[in-house]
Amino acid sequence: MRAVVQRVKKSRVIVGDNLVGEIGMGFNVLLGVEDGDDEKDLKYIVDKVVNLRVFEDSEGKMNLSIKDVGGEILAISQFTLLGDCRKGRRPSFICAARPDEAKKYYENFIEMVKKENINVESGIFQAEMMVEINNDGPVTILLDSKKTF
Repeated sequence: MRAVVQRVKKSRVIVGDNLVGEIGMGFNVLLGVEDGDDEKDLKYIVDKVVNLRVFEDSEGKMNLSIKDVGGEILAISQFTLLGDCRKGRRPSFICAARPDEAKKYYENFIEMVKKENINVESGIFQAEMMVEINNDGPVTILLDSKKTF
């Protein structure tokens, strides 16, 4: 499982002409589920996201988590995070989980984060979305439950 975590001042997602999710300060999380991912992978990503210390403390040091600052999360499903571009010029998505499995883990990610008392907004699984991200810093962190990077 992979996640791109961006610290944001605000972020929102639009499907068609409809605003379907919007947050203020917090994280925009792009989540990709890999074939073979399990509950261990999900727990790893959730734990990292909710405890990642990338918000500044009173001394300007990145030392606070999203829970510490009362931030929100906008979760967006993004299978293209599993794109393999090592051969040729067209990415292969063979490692991405099948849609039914990916949707289950995406929805479980949202529910597990909510249990941490963090407000979560989301996109619509498999929809064509326009995501507006006001990256703060910019701070962008890459997470991989298999720890390949």
